[in-house]
Amino acid sequence: MNIPLNVDWQQILLHWMNLAILTGGLYFLLYKPVKQFMEKREAHYREMEEQAAGKLREAEELKAAYQAKLDGAEDEIHQARAKAQAAVQQSVEEQMAQAQKIVAKAKEEAANSREHIIRESQRELRELTVAAVKKLTVKADTDLFDQFLDLAEGGESHEEQ
Repeated sequence: MNIPLNVDWQQILLHWMNLAILTGGLYFLLYKPVKQFMEKREAHYREMEEQAAGKLREAEELKAAYQAKLDGAEDEIHQARAKAQAAVQQSVEEQMAQAQKIVAKAKEEAANSREHIIRESQRELRELTVAAVKKLTVKADTDLFDQFLDLAEGGESHEEQ
């Protein structure tokens, strides 16, 4: 068979067979392992992404739980502060009432003491007046100047000696 342009069909078929064998060999030797490697790699990265997403969800849940606890703690702190302020206010009011009672009692005692001192001093004045009148009436027959001098010296009058 003579083919124009010097083309040999046998050579073409051999080249086609060589190409098919080379393609098949490369497919089994390179393409299939590379494809499996790429699938494993893709699965590995997908799994890592799922794990990261799961951990992110867990972290968000944990964050929400801690935020709730923090909000609860802040509420408890506010309540404790309010209770403490109320207790302090009540204690201050009680102390003020007690102080007012003490002041009122002290004023009452001072007034009673003042009245007692005034009565005692009035009684002593009456006694001194009575004693002075007695001394003056008893010594009426002596000279007043001599009586004054005797009293100033702290002694007795001439008649009683």
